[in-house]
Amino acid sequence: MRKDLVEVKESPVHGRGLFARAPISRDTVLGVLKTQAAKGDGPYVLWLDDEGKERYRVLCDLRFINHAKKPNVAYYDDLTVVALKNIKAGQELLHDYGDDWA
Repeated sequence: MRKDLVEVKESPVHGRGLFARAPISRDTVLGVLKTQAAKGDGPYVLWLDDEGKERYRVLCDLRFINHAKKPNVAYYDDLTVVALKNIKAGQELLHDYGDDWA
């Protein structure tokens, strides 16, 4: 994970969030998720399929990326997290977790 680019802080969205420590350019790889297989659901469990058969408990600080319908980062199937747009220093990193998240 790019600790030079991100830091965990209190979030106005939910609990703790991951924030840009410095400007981040579009298409920057912010890191690869450190995970372990998860049998159930719960905090910091990422589902990679609609059926919930492929799910992982995220163990690194990338787990603090909160949900938004207008995301600025994305999780990919290879477990990388990539900036979708330019992100200013101080902005919270946000991913669209889908319609089940309000």
